Amino acid sequence: MAMQAHEIEKLIKDGIPDAKVTIEDLRGDGDHYAVYVVSPAFKGKSRVQQHQMVYEAMQGRMGGELHALALQTSVPKD
Repeated sequence: MAMQAHEIEKLIKDGIPDAKVTIEDLRGDGDHYAVYVVSPAFKGKSRVQQHQMVYEAMQGRMGGELHALALQTSVPKD
């Protein structure tokens, strides 16, 4: 079962409340997304730690309801 972009955004924002989330459906199938997450909570964290924060916010839906997620994370630019 595919996930809707708004569901992904809600999960991420629930887990990282100050996040700015941009989502692109790569194939139009609701199963392959590019997600860009910008959050001050990422400051001082490695890229791996940032991605782990997002995956944790996804509450285990990766690999099940959501097949592929091309993830980019960053700290806001001042």
